[in-house]
Amino acid sequence: MTEPSRLDAVRESYDTVAEDYAKLVPPRFAADPLGRGMLGAFAELVRAGGGQPVADLGCGPGHVTAHLASLGVSVSGVDLSPKMVEVARRTYPNLRFDVGSMTALAVPDGTLGGIVAWWSVHHLPPEELPAVFAEFHRALAPGGHLLVGFHVGAERLRPTHAYGHPVSYDTHLLPPDHVAEVLSRAGLGVVARLVQEPGERLKRQQACLLARRPS
Repeated sequence: MTEPSRLDAVRESYDTVAEDYAKLVPPRFAADPLGRGMLGAFAELVRAGGGQPVADLGCGPGHVTAHLASLGVSVSGVDLSPKMVEVARRTYPNLRFDVGSMTALAVPDGTLGGIVAWWSVHHLPPEELPAVFAEFHRALAPGGHLLVGFHVGAERLRPTHAYGHPVSYDTHLLPPDHVAEVLSRAGLGVVARLVQEPGERLKRQQACLLARRPS
């Protein structure tokens, strides 16, 4: 199957920004106690469910993967950008990182105890979310959990520069209720949500939804 050209644009853009992204974004993550709290709850649920492997999809330079590992989760990272994977492997040599796409996960059916998509689905056109969430459902074990974070809104942004470099991807702002509805149609029921309001740290609303594949 021919890969959509937009995936080429996302890959090339993140290959370009990878080194500076790795300097700028992890400190923002360290300054987000509420987001880390959702990750902590996710990790506790995965451990309580038997501790099956977790995939961090769109892992970037690996800081969220490493945080989950510090919480006792068996986790590996996947990213579309080979350069991001290179940075992650260099920074966290004790963890596994692979180049891949969340649109087609290289795992057997029902084998993951959890999936994290931490600010990585926003490059998908909204009409592609049903197929991607269906893929998450396929990969999750019964009772497995999904944690997805995203920017809130209802528009498409087309930035030309990010992290000090030219980029050529689209960013889609998503309404939490719509994301919850698409998750539900894919067989993933939302069990908790967090919406953070704009302020000193945030330019716009951000949301995290915690969903579960029924047992």
